[in-house]
Amino acid sequence: MTASDASARLVTALVHTREALQQAALPLELPGVEGARAARAEMIDQLEDYVLPRLIQIDAPLLTVVGGSTGAGKSTLVNSLVGDRVSEPGVLRPTTRSPVLVHNPADAAWFDEARILPDLERTSRVSADPGALQLVASDQVPQGLAILDAPDIDSVEEQNRTLAAQLLAAADLWLFVTSAARYADQVPWDFLKQAADRSAAVAIVLDRTPPGAVEEVAGHLARMLTARGLRDSPLFTVAEGHTDDRGLLPGDSVVEIRRWLQELGADAAARSGVVRQTLDGAIRSISRRSHTVADACTEQQQMVARLRDDLDRAYRRAVDQVDEASADGTLLRGEVLARWQEFVGTGELLKTIESKVSWLRDRVANALRGKPQQAGRVTVAVESGLQTLILEHAEAAAERVARSWASVEAGRRLLQDGPDISRASRDFSARTERTVRDWQAGVLDMVRSEGAGKRTAARFLAYGFNGLAVALMVVVFASTAAIPTGAEVGIGAGTAMVGQKLLEAVFGDQAVRRLAAAARKDLHGRVEELMATERQRFDARLDVLGVDTDAAEQLRRAVRNVDDLRFAPRGEQA
Repeated sequence: MTASDASARLVTALVHTREALQQAALPLELPGVEGARAARAEMIDQLEDYVLPRLIQIDAPLLTVVGGSTGAGKSTLVNSLVGDRVSEPGVLRPTTRSPVLVHNPADAAWFDEARILPDLERTSRVSADPGALQLVASDQVPQGLAILDAPDIDSVEEQNRTLAAQLLAAADLWLFVTSAARYADQVPWDFLKQAADRSAAVAIVLDRTPPGAVEEVAGHLARMLTARGLRDSPLFTVAEGHTDDRGLLPGDSVVEIRRWLQELGADAAARSGVVRQTLDGAIRSISRRSHTVADACTEQQQMVARLRDDLDRAYRRAVDQVDEASADGTLLRGEVLARWQEFVGTGELLKTIESKVSWLRDRVANALRGKPQQAGRVTVAVESGLQTLILEHAEAAAERVARSWASVEAGRRLLQDGPDISRASRDFSARTERTVRDWQAGVLDMVRSEGAGKRTAARFLAYGFNGLAVALMVVVFASTAAIPTGAEVGIGAGTAMVGQKLLEAVFGDQAVRRLAAAARKDLHGRVEELMATERQRFDARLDVLGVDTDAAEQLRRAVRNVDDLRFAPRGEQA
């Protein structure tokens, strides 16, 4: 495989890594997530701003980014190195302006087409827009090298700090400027630590140093650089001095830095070495840090799974509880029981259930004759009781989910992100009413279909379809309740037994069991669908997060591919 083939494969692998990082959403508030989010954003930016463009055009001019603390004299240094006022120094802090990129005129094509920092608009004019990149051509900059003046890394303006970090991440070479008064500050060293961690090429400029303190301060700074892994970084000093009317330092103040940059610009091999050092370090750093993002992504997936499991359990329990309460005789109380007793009567009827089935048939037939309104009252009572039961458990399910989610910060934030969903929906009662009525209509259709061909029960069915449908509902509501016999028959058990004996007398015991099972299954399905619709409010809060269950593994797989290409034997790359 040729070097160009190896480079193309690495570009492809890094593109996949960028895509995997973009898919690795971290929306939930979990411990440590802020750091993972920042790392993810930094890596995506660096891939787009530097690594991929640089790999695609490895021969592009070496980009030297001049960065550092507020008041360190970066713009003055850049102007002095170029020998012209190309970057306006800030008198008031913070200075908000476009970053300035100075390049040799022969290299203009490399920067006009947004080869690097594609998000920054190109301009040739002085601008106060930090979203633009001012391009300045100068013969004083050697061909093959460009200098970019960046905002302050410790600016009080967050936008300036963010842009400064972005620009430094896009640099082949850092020309890091500090001063005698600021060189020990924490913020610069945080940036320099990042440079050391990813083996970025760095040169340090100790600027604005009193002449009598240059040796002492420079010695102390050199020891600090050595202790922090930057021992090989060139260190230049610029003594504090007066500027001319153009704001430029005396030529001899910056002669060493200018000579070093010119030699670097003239030496293609040296430039290539700097680029390779920084590029390899950036890729290595992205590869290493991506695993941290993948771990954070796994934690997000696990939290979503936990919250989803809480939701599943709560609404599954609601369906189960409605099933239990609608089958164990619970509904055969109160208004339902009273209306049923009015409909069929009790008393002597209960005493003769076991021995006088034919009498029961006649007795119930006589009782039902002319009572269609009473059948309707039982239907209404059933509707009300079943609706109340379902609503009660829907309310309980929503409250359980809300309590469970609120026990963790991620869930608490989700609950707060929109209308209150800790109670049943406002329209749930109306939807439940429709569901119960549809079920009752389905039960009536079952009875009609079953009785359509039974000639022996024709006179009974002529006026008893509604009554038989009510009886079937009563049987369903006691389908798991124990129904004792003889003297042990109670009001509720007797109520269910009357309905069952009536249906058996008309349809036969096999048909009654089949009808009751079908009606019960239909009720279960409708309640399950009703609860599934109700829980969608919670599901929507999780779905909108965009947490992909495969995102962590996709990122790890992409990074492994990058590492395989990085560590491939040289013979496989040439």
